Amino acid sequence: MFYYNFKYELKILLRSRWIQLISGLLLVLFVFASFNGSQKIEKRKAEISKAREAVKTSDARMLQQLDSIEKGHKVQVARWMVPTSPIAIGNYYPRVAAMDPNEMGFIAVGQSDVFTHYVSPRVSADDFSINFTEMTSPIQLLFGSFDLVFVLVYLLPLIIIAFSYNVLSEEKERGSLRLLASQPISIKKWVFQKLGLRFFWMAVIITVISLGVFLLNDVVSISGLLSFLALIFCYMLFWFSLAFAINLLVGESAKNALSLIGLWIVFVLLMPSLISQTGDIFFKIPPRMQMVQEIREHKAEAVKKQDEILDNFLRDHPEYAVNDSAQSRNFWHGYMASQNLLKEELQPLLSSYDEKLEEQQNWINKLKWTSPAIITQRALGRLAGTTKQDYDTYQEQVLQFAEEWRSFFMPLLFNNGVFTSELAKSLPAFEYKPKSDNYLVSSLLGLLVMTCVIMGVTVSMYSIRSKETGILGS
Repeated sequence: MFYYNFKYELKILLRSRWIQLISGLLLVLFVFASFNGSQKIEKRKAEISKAREAVKTSDARMLQQLDSIEKGHKVQVARWMVPTSPIAIGNYYPRVAAMDPNEMGFIAVGQSDVFTHYVSPRVSADDFSINFTEMTSPIQLLFGSFDLVFVLVYLLPLIIIAFSYNVLSEEKERGSLRLLASQPISIKKWVFQKLGLRFFWMAVIITVISLGVFLLNDVVSISGLLSFLALIFCYMLFWFSLAFAINLLVGESAKNALSLIGLWIVFVLLMPSLISQTGDIFFKIPPRMQMVQEIREHKAEAVKKQDEILDNFLRDHPEYAVNDSAQSRNFWHGYMASQNLLKEELQPLLSSYDEKLEEQQNWINKLKWTSPAIITQRALGRLAGTTKQDYDTYQEQVLQFAEEWRSFFMPLLFNNGVFTSELAKSLPAFEYKPKSDNYLVSSLLGLLVMTCVIMGVTVSMYSIRSKETGILGS
């Protein structure tokens, strides 16, 4: 019976042009979405490359000036930019702390249109003044980006619904259900086979198209492709399981379509919006302007007390007071000491702000299991390296590097040291390291558990109803 179903289902799909239509539609959507994603990736790479080239150019100029100074020659440069000054190097020759997009980045724009991919921490800058966001069109943020994640999370379920909503109801409406009921196979097993075959052909089409798209984008990671396909197939299984449930439990084609569209609205639109809104209500973030105002007040107070702060700082850090004297002190000694104190005083304020953001993210992580769309979107975003969690990891590493950059120059500054071409070889460099966890396994298991629950409940309810009304009952 399975061979019969396989053979005639394929004939039906080919004659009705469903396979041709879905193949063409998915090909256009996948290629266009991946092109949009790759364009953004290329733009980001170009910006990072340009910033790194600027650093190479400035470094070459700095080394030439240092070489001239070390040989006793004069250089034509402003006094505050003489490269023998540690502060000049720390401020005017910063490193690029970049978050290079990974090769899977084209599948999901995610947060990359909100956060910047590179910053250049400076010695005199505050950690809280490092700008990790960039100017973005509000219209762009409202409508989002047409990437592969949008196609898969939002549009693929609609294609599945159109492909599978009337598998059983069509037979009822044609009057051929009684003939099917006379065959040596149960109706529910017959519907399961029909939907399983449609899932198979759609999976084949998506696999072929995905392979082509990945090759076009020069993705060589087999594990990345397999992870991508595994997530799609598990997400498809969820929607086919819903189609299985509706076909068995509802009955009429129009009602089936409305029921599945209603479930699409609930799982894809309503649940994510509801979870986000409740997070904003339960975990309110303090107004950013209030935080900025408090930071300004603390800075103004610190400027007034720079001499007193410097004395206390040198008392707490005797290693920096080796060459300390009233004559050797300058503006930068007091400024850097006040920045250290300012950082300590503002830490509770900044921590409270970050804690509220983290609480919102934890709330979403807990409730994401109520919506397969959230699970799939976040998992694909992690695969692309463009989620909020990825950018949080990047920001943490940038702040660590900023501290390392300052620490490199602080001993030179307070001991009135001179920066040399030899020290230029040991300047700290930034390297972004993505955070790894078991997000893929947990996401796949979550989707499979949802699918199994739907299938189990459907089979139980259909069995109970069949005993009461018979397999032809509506």
